[in-house]
Amino acid sequence: MARIVKTKELINSKLATTYGGWMYCTECNENIGYLCYSTYDQLELNYTCNCGSIGQIRINFEDSKKGNNCSEELLLTKNRYCCPKDNEPLITILDKKIKTYEMRITCKSCESIYKKEK
Repeated sequence: MARIVKTKELINSKLATTYGGWMYCTECNENIGYLCYSTYDQLELNYTCNCGSIGQIRINFEDSKKGNNCSEELLLTKNRYCCPKDNEPLITILDKKIKTYEMRITCKSCESIYKKEK
């Protein structure tokens, strides 16, 4: 069942689908990663692309939960960051395409909020 997007803010960014899939920088049209649309609940991603563009992706849904801060690290499995509690893939960040980023992503199943930065 499709989820109803509550907040969707894209700055210098675009998504392949309504709330997931491939993520792109709109300045250079480079693929910067992949958002696994069925496993995350909320995303805040601020980044600087290699082209110099500063981008932001912020998405949550009508049924998003508040989430619980978590000090655990995301697992990196086959270039995807996964929830350490259930091994579900959440997001892929293509480090070679992005200079810096700060991310907060909430796992839909366990409601843990994970933070990652480069």
